[in-house]
Amino acid sequence: MDNQELKFLKTLSRQYKNIAAASTEIINLQSILNLPKGTEHFLTDIHGEYEQFNHVLKNGSGSVRRKIDEEFGNTISNKDKKSLATLIYYPEAKVELAEKDEDNLEDWYKISLHRLVQMLKRVSSKYTRSKVRKALPKDFAYVIEELITEKAEIQNKEAYYNEIIHTIIRIGRAPQFIVELSYLIQRLVIDHLHIVGDIYDRGPGPHIIMDTLCDYHSVDVQWGNHDIGWMGAAAGNWLCITSVIRLAARYGNLSVLEEGYGINLVPLATFVLETYSDTDCSVFNIKYNTDYNTKDLSLDTKIHKAMAILQFKLEGQFVMRHPEFHMEDRLLLDKIDFTKKTVLVDGREYAMKDVDFPTVNPANPYELSEEEAKLMVRLQQAFARCEKLQRHVKFLYSKGGMYKIYNGNLLYHGCVPMNEDGSFMKVEVFGKEYCGKALYDVLEHYARRGYYAKDAAERAEAQDIIWYIWSGPGSPVYGKSKMTTFERYFIEAEETHKEQKNFYYKLYEKEETVHKILEEFGLDAEDAHIVNGHVPVEQIHGESPIKCGGKLLVIDGGFSKAYHKKTGIAGYTLVCNSRGMRLVAHEPFESTEAAIKNESDILSDTIEVETFHHRKLVADTDIGVDIKENIHYLEDLLAAYTDGSIVEEG
Repeated sequence: MDNQELKFLKTLSRQYKNIAAASTEIINLQSILNLPKGTEHFLTDIHGEYEQFNHVLKNGSGSVRRKIDEEFGNTISNKDKKSLATLIYYPEAKVELAEKDEDNLEDWYKISLHRLVQMLKRVSSKYTRSKVRKALPKDFAYVIEELITEKAEIQNKEAYYNEIIHTIIRIGRAPQFIVELSYLIQRLVIDHLHIVGDIYDRGPGPHIIMDTLCDYHSVDVQWGNHDIGWMGAAAGNWLCITSVIRLAARYGNLSVLEEGYGINLVPLATFVLETYSDTDCSVFNIKYNTDYNTKDLSLDTKIHKAMAILQFKLEGQFVMRHPEFHMEDRLLLDKIDFTKKTVLVDGREYAMKDVDFPTVNPANPYELSEEEAKLMVRLQQAFARCEKLQRHVKFLYSKGGMYKIYNGNLLYHGCVPMNEDGSFMKVEVFGKEYCGKALYDVLEHYARRGYYAKDAAERAEAQDIIWYIWSGPGSPVYGKSKMTTFERYFIEAEETHKEQKNFYYKLYEKEETVHKILEEFGLDAEDAHIVNGHVPVEQIHGESPIKCGGKLLVIDGGFSKAYHKKTGIAGYTLVCNSRGMRLVAHEPFESTEAAIKNESDILSDTIEVETFHHRKLVADTDIGVDIKENIHYLEDLLAAYTDGSIVEEG
């Protein structure tokens, strides 16, 4: 044993002070390895649809109902199973309804508590008692542990458990106990949650989703391009701020910024009312939902246009700073002929629907007016000082990244950029070319520097990379040749609207492509899978989310309402437990109110992607690798105690 190893073992001995302590931990860890692996839940492209997100999270994409079926079989009716499932999803609301509607409330409490305890026993059975104990709510920890733990020493166990439940009801604690049991079941059904990008934009509640994720017991996030935009805005990048506000205005969701985050948009409203008061804004329609207050329509339309013009100006400055990114096709303001009302795109002249741009100087179209520059300073300060937004974005940085390797699977939002011949596409970043995994790594490095760097110049330079990640032709999370925002606003001709997908999307059905990507990220191509989001799968046109024989799974099926007509469904989710992987296709979610009142769950179709040859155990997971390493070190410590190299305490 060398000095370094002995030093490490002495440090370890402070925690395990003698043979008995080290032996006990080895036995404990070795037994954990033989438990079934926990259930993983994968969601992507949520786009602010918080009601559907919360429901899918609560029901574990059907996992709760499956557990109910397994536990009760044919012993209770389908109606009772629906009621129990809804109680687990929305316990406070269901208890409140029961207190109003039930003729014999005590019986309802008794039946509900017994069924919830049965469910809790089932969902906790795959975990150690220690892990379950850590998840128990503080106020009811002792009672719950008594109810779910078999006690061989008690002869009449049924009477013992019945008396516990009877007392809970008698002293008026049944409602609170039902609520805590329900949330505990939700928590234990899903061991770990993966969000494969795009929490933000389009829908009305990304801030609500982020609050939920911040409190979730175990979660990781793979950044989507829309998340990156908000991260850049929180970092203070002007371009990202204009894009975030523009998209919020476009989808009638400025309330997310004003009410959800408390960001002051009064300076923006003042600016547009003065600058765009007599400007034609008809091109900048608002795609609002039923909750939108139409009295704001005129103002929001002006904000929409003002932010678009600011974005095009700032994007032009970005493109000219970085010729290495080859985004010259985004320089369009200087291609406008204001007299003819036309614009040159790819060398061809097109009529423009709108050239009424009060802040654009044709002689220097990318320069911000004095008022625009002052406005951007105010908006930057508002985003920087927003405590809630900063907390959410720090969560994305701490729990997220450009990709994730987890339990032998590769998770990323967009694509691995490729050339037509199947080689990895090279992208120049500050004078050096990167591709494949190295491209992901360098872009993530600069995305973090763009938020955390102390040096202002370094921070600004890295924030330019954040914008490139949002919309650049070599960006893994964008994955298209260009973002044709300008053309879609101003040009009728649809050929200018096309955003050519990266060749990845033509090649990912090929086994050699998927194997090449998995090997690039250091994974065994025979056993691993790629879980992919970003591009909605159009099931309505017969497209399948299962690519390359199940090796690659595209789980974006249009969670956002904006995509429902395009995809024909309301999103895919993926569930991976100890026995296999299944893909779940969801129908649109009516409302939380309907789910509670009518006990209507989301209708979902399940596709079995893979059934494992043997049940996967903790030993087969990343946690298992860590546990095996800990066992190895503890056995070395045990040997050191035994041969006297280290002296026991106690």
